[in-house]
Amino acid sequence: MASMFDLMDEWGPEKIVAVSDAKTGMKGVLVIDNTSRGIGKGGTRMQPGVTVEEIARLARVMTWKWAGVDLFYGGAKAGIQADPRSPYKEEILRSFVRRLSNEVPREYVFGLDMGLTENDAAVIIDELGDRGSAVGTPYELGGVPYDQLGITGYGVAEVVDQAASRQGLQGSRVAVQGFGAVGHAAASRLHELGYQVVAISTAEGAIADPSGLDIPELLRRRSESGDALVADFPELKIDPGDELFVDAEIAVPAALQDVIDASAAERMGARLVVEGANLPTSSEAQQVLLRRGVTVVPDFVANAGGVVSAAFAMDARYSPFRAATESIFSTVSEKLRANTVQVLEAAESRSVTSHEAARSLAQERVRAAMLLRGKPLPH
Repeated sequence: MASMFDLMDEWGPEKIVAVSDAKTGMKGVLVIDNTSRGIGKGGTRMQPGVTVEEIARLARVMTWKWAGVDLFYGGAKAGIQADPRSPYKEEILRSFVRRLSNEVPREYVFGLDMGLTENDAAVIIDELGDRGSAVGTPYELGGVPYDQLGITGYGVAEVVDQAASRQGLQGSRVAVQGFGAVGHAAASRLHELGYQVVAISTAEGAIADPSGLDIPELLRRRSESGDALVADFPELKIDPGDELFVDAEIAVPAALQDVIDASAAERMGARLVVEGANLPTSSEAQQVLLRRGVTVVPDFVANAGGVVSAAFAMDARYSPFRAATESIFSTVSEKLRANTVQVLEAAESRSVTSHEAARSLAQERVRAAMLLRGKPLPH
C-alpha cells in the first residue's frame, strides 16, 4: 500500500483526513484534492473494501471533472469502510459525519456515491444541523435528488448520441454494463433516442438479446426486484462480464472501475466506448483502443451530468426555492455534448487518447487558477 505522501503530487491532495470510531467500528477517509477553483465537492461511498488510495484517485477525477465542465468547485471524495447493507448503517454514517464536522461544510460538502442514497444525505444534514452539509437530498427536503432523477445516466446517453453522430452510429446497438443509478437511466434515455440496447448487467448477473432488450419492461422489473431482475430472463443469461463483448457498436461501462484492461480492450468489438463509470479503463487499455481506432469518451466528460446537477444543488442548498429540473437537464445536455466534441476533436488533432486530451484541457484550467493564487515555489 502506498503511503499518503506517495499520493501527493503537484496537484494535490491538499488534505487527507482519516477518521475512526471504536463504538461503531467506523473507519473512513476524506480526501480533498485541489481547491484552487473552489471548495471540495464530491461523493461519499460506503463499501467494505474502500481504501485511501482509491478515494484519492476518485478525488483527482473530481478535480478534472469540475474543471472539465468549467464549474467552480474543487475535487474531493470521501469513503467509509463498511457494508451499506448493515443494519447499523445509520449509526456508522452519523459517526463518520461527526468526525468530519471541522471540514464540513466549510471545506467539503457531502454528495452521494456507491452505497449511499438520498435518505442518507438527509441523515447527514440532520446530524450536522446544516442544510449546506450535503447535496442529493430528497425532493421533500428541497434537494435535487439527481440519482432518483437519473441525471448522470441521462448525460451519459446524451454523450453517446453526440459521439455516435460523429461516426454515423446513431441508432446502433449498445451494450450497457451495469443497470444501477447510472446504467438504467442511460439505457432508458438511449431507448428514447432510438438506440437498441442489446445487453445489460447487474450485481446478480448479465443478460443479452441480439434483437434488442425490452428496456421499458426491464425498468419496470428493476423497480420491483432491483438487481435480481436478470433472474426473470434465464433464456437471455450470459456470463457476467461478457456484456462488454457482445455484438454491439457501442459499449457503455457504467458499473465498477478497472473493468477494462489491455486484454479486454483487444477483445471488444465496439467502435465507441463511453465511460459511464469512474475509471473503468486502464491506461494500457486506452492505448490499445486508440491503436484499434476505437473512440473513447472519458469518464470525467461522459458522466459529468452528476456534477452539473450537483452544482445546481450546491447553489440551492440554502434557498427556499427548488432548482428547476428542466434547467438541469437542458444544461447537462448542452455542456456534455459540447465538451464531447471539444475533447474528441482535440484528441484527433493531437493523435493522443481522449483521456489525455480531456485531462490536458482540465489541467490548463486548474493550473491557471493555481497560478492566479500565487507563484509556486520550486521543489
